[in-house]
Amino acid sequence: MNVDLLRRLTEAHGVPGQEDLIREIVRDELKGVCEFSTDSMGNLHCVKKATKSGGTAKKLMIAAHMDEIGFVVKYIDDKGFLRLQPLGGWDPRQMNSQRVFVHTKEGARNGVLMYGTKPKHMLSDAEAGKKQDVAEFFVDTGLSGEEAKAKIRLGDMVTMNRTLQQMGDLYTCKCMDDRVGVYVMIEAMKALKDHEVDVYGIATVQEEIGLRGAASSGWSVAPDICVALDITLANDIPGIPEPDHVTKLGAGAAIKFLDSSLICHPKLVEHFRTVAEDKKIKYQIEILSAGGTDAGAVQRLHGGIPSITLSIPTRYVHTVNETVHQGDVDACVELLARYIEDAHNGDYSYR
Repeated sequence: MNVDLLRRLTEAHGVPGQEDLIREIVRDELKGVCEFSTDSMGNLHCVKKATKSGGTAKKLMIAAHMDEIGFVVKYIDDKGFLRLQPLGGWDPRQMNSQRVFVHTKEGARNGVLMYGTKPKHMLSDAEAGKKQDVAEFFVDTGLSGEEAKAKIRLGDMVTMNRTLQQMGDLYTCKCMDDRVGVYVMIEAMKALKDHEVDVYGIATVQEEIGLRGAASSGWSVAPDICVALDITLANDIPGIPEPDHVTKLGAGAAIKFLDSSLICHPKLVEHFRTVAEDKKIKYQIEILSAGGTDAGAVQRLHGGIPSITLSIPTRYVHTVNETVHQGDVDACVELLARYIEDAHNGDYSYR
């Protein structure tokens, strides 16, 4: 595993619509490997043409989203406290007492994300049991009202202040979703040998607020095949019954069967399974009852595009401690690279 790259991707900051820092990392890593263009939404297209082809090469789109869940500043009160607009699916139980960065024009400022409530010592039983509301959180940057309004603008992004941490074979950080998917795309495109499809690696934007970037890139590229790269739930932790684990850390790459955004093309599912078994790559099958990926947006374009998602099992999704297993990440890189090399053999037509 390229830990330095994973660190740079996961420690970078970029909420939906403000993915600039991640786009630069992708461009730097694939320099000399791909040709680049950036569309008007901010999707970075990294194109690697077929190394050999018996005719017109098929177009294979690989989509991995750059954005992370976060916030933007929507109001600054007269005491300098910031109110936030969430971007992405936040669980308020996971937002309490976090350190954050407020990204201003002059640079990142430290802040603390707190809930608007009395201290524990002063709460009645009824108050302590009240359900939390995302709208009641605020950020304290230590600035007065006048200073905050001078230094912070509405729309400035707010992200979590966390760094990559290793725990045995596990790695944890604030936004494995979906920087680890971007990592897999980069490393697989570097690892490619001969391939007979044109590869369009798309680092997409605004996935967390509705798969928006993938829809626009999918429309412009009009691929023959789409493979999304994203995380999926690994609920193999205390308190969750085994039928609800979805995937398990250390059990290999997750070949998605379905989620709430798509039923993966069954012939693509079978092709990925065949490649994994032929190459002895560890894998598991993912059936996810909720959540979606970029493939769900692309599959509906141009009369239908065969689409699938290759997932990286992840614990503690949409928290500051999103956690992956090194072996699963490496398996995803290997499986994606070997699939791309064999993609021209796929027949995904229906009779």
